[in-house]
Amino acid sequence: MADNVVTLSFTPSEKQKQFLSSEAKYTAYGGARGGGKSYALRYKLVFMCLRYGGLRALLIRRSYPELRENHIRPLTEMLCGKERKLAEYSERDKCFIFPNGSRLKLGYLADDGDLLQYQGQEFDVIAVDEATQIDEHAFSVLTAALRGTNDFPKRMYLTCNPGGVGHGWVKRLFVEKNYRPTEKAEQYAFIPAGVYDNDALMKHDPEYVAQLENLPEELKKAWLYGSWDVFSGQFFPEFCAELHTCPPVPVRDGAKYYCAVDYGLDMLAALFIAVDENGRAYVYDEVYESGLIVSEAAALILPKIKDGMLVIAPADLWSRQKDSGASIAELFSQNGVYFTKHTPSRKSGWAAVKEWLLCDGGEARMKISKKCRNLIRTLPLLLYDEKDPGDASSEPHEVTHAPDALRYFCSTRPYEKPGTKEPRRFDAKRALARQAKHY
Repeated sequence: MADNVVTLSFTPSEKQKQFLSSEAKYTAYGGARGGGKSYALRYKLVFMCLRYGGLRALLIRRSYPELRENHIRPLTEMLCGKERKLAEYSERDKCFIFPNGSRLKLGYLADDGDLLQYQGQEFDVIAVDEATQIDEHAFSVLTAALRGTNDFPKRMYLTCNPGGVGHGWVKRLFVEKNYRPTEKAEQYAFIPAGVYDNDALMKHDPEYVAQLENLPEELKKAWLYGSWDVFSGQFFPEFCAELHTCPPVPVRDGAKYYCAVDYGLDMLAALFIAVDENGRAYVYDEVYESGLIVSEAAALILPKIKDGMLVIAPADLWSRQKDSGASIAELFSQNGVYFTKHTPSRKSGWAAVKEWLLCDGGEARMKISKKCRNLIRTLPLLLYDEKDPGDASSEPHEVTHAPDALRYFCSTRPYEKPGTKEPRRFDAKRALARQAKHY
């Protein structure tokens, strides 16, 4: 077997060496395009299968056509060519089988149905090529399959570029290193990839590098330099953390107060917003919790409601529930939270958000307190709807809740330049009186 190993010709770059030698449980190799990530990933898996007899490895790509072109064909040429026979390929099982008993299975995740086949399976090594093309739920299901009773260390390897539905969770774990209590920092390693690190590409395809250098500025930051702060498809490219966020500060006297609520059992997102006498908005607090029934959600919102605050919710919360005959809005009112119905137009609502995100004289019309971590996290992750560029995508769904709540506020209270007549709004008594008609 050692003779077979030396027949593989691969001279890694310095970054590829770091990737190949990483001993972290989760290693991400990513950033700019053209960094030789997929190439290194294939060799990593093959070397491991040759070195450790009986290893069970899985290589994932988003779609089967991508899997076939990017991995099945190159691996077949590498392992099953005329000059060497390092493994047998089973077309039926999509699996390379090595003489020492190691198996390299190839799979794809075009939809949730494909994900089900990996539940209950066990792998020693899982590799996800272009990990930002899958959402965090899929990543979690795959990590659950990284297990077994043998002595092999369990490893997951990811390659990634900025952008896509998985941009947020990849950035959180590997770039920002913002870990949840159940996640251990020492298990994660990130190796930034750059096109200029790929000597072979620089030598043999300088035109590709030139194409990246000639991209529009935002795309160039993501694809050439590997910036995780901008990416293609971003619905709010105007959002800038430096301009639109600020430390928590006291709300000025004379401000008008609003609460905007997006509610479902999957997530409660409530934003608390003040508009000062100069017409600028300040998102000063948020509630962001999943799995809450109405009484639990109301209990979190109610203590934050100020006198005269307008509490805005979308019209679908007034639909009658089949089991109880009562609407969600009515259930909230029974728990002390009274909504003002808003019938949102998605496109005009997003346009209103964009107006609020503009800057006048170098200062943003809307500031978001840094304690509103989920709004700040999800707003730049919202993507364009591929079928309707005027609308935001509903996927990944987790990132839509806080932006939707912001949309309800912005379309109810559109930005008005200082000195213009303020739109007529309800005071608390009028709001309660009108809502009584709906409950």
